Amino acid sequence: MSAVMQTESWAATLSLAFSCQPSGRSALTHNAHTGPLLVQKSLYPEGPAICHATILHPPSGIAGGDELSIAATIHENAHAVLSTPGATRWYKANGGTATQRIELCIAPNAKLDWLPLENLLFEQAQASNTSVIRLAAGARAIGWDCFQLGSVATQGYWHKGKLAVDTALYYDDQLVWTEAGLIDAEHPVRQSSAGLGSFPVMATVWSIGPIIAAHHMESMTASLPWTDKLRAGVSQIQLDSSNSLVLVRLLGTRAEQIRQLMVDCWQRLRPQHLGVVAMPLRLWLT
Repeated sequence: MSAVMQTESWAATLSLAFSCQPSGRSALTHNAHTGPLLVQKSLYPEGPAICHATILHPPSGIAGGDELSIAATIHENAHAVLSTPGATRWYKANGGTATQRIELCIAPNAKLDWLPLENLLFEQAQASNTSVIRLAAGARAIGWDCFQLGSVATQGYWHKGKLAVDTALYYDDQLVWTEAGLIDAEHPVRQSSAGLGSFPVMATVWSIGPIIAAHHMESMTASLPWTDKLRAGVSQIQLDSSNSLVLVRLLGTRAEQIRQLMVDCWQRLRPQHLGVVAMPLRLWLT
């Protein structure tokens, strides 16, 4: 949908819950929506223990004034994989801020892969993205967020607009990681070496699970790129005697390269933290 053609704002909500059945099958047991947010039919490419669901937003983009809210609860012993079929496009503001709020709750012994494709911010977008992730003790989860600021084919690539990002991750009712930032297209922090270093694409991969041995972390660190076009670094934060939070920060010039690097990190971290081999999703291959 063209940003110019859209004159009315959208308000949409999606509420999901996944439960483990007596057979061991993870099932989508709650699915409620208002407005243009919904999920496709549940799929089981990894077998009945892992339920895959794809979140759809038929308008294909978010414009000024739109308000989207997505909430997902993964009940005890269930495992869900949530993804999107394409990038989320944030269009010209037209006088209003577009907002998206994500709330993810993972119960004890439950697992979640949160794998949306990248966010693309158009010229003059006014975007606010809030993510709140709550894991009970013993829960496992891995996810990511990626933002491309403007068109990488345009000189300067993003001349006017704002992006507010607010993320909070709780483990066992304790806030273990939070960050909030406001990126203005016209602010020099975008070019600063202490900021975005003139890179138009930024991303974070987060993962919670058993503490990863030092030699595995060293191997992952050594595998990450540090070039003029793609950079990444990884850190591990111990949460308790047996669990940790791993954060991977990424900067790049192309969303496609960042996406592939996020997938590579997911393939490394998923077996370590969720105990499951990571096979790329079919929708990433189309």
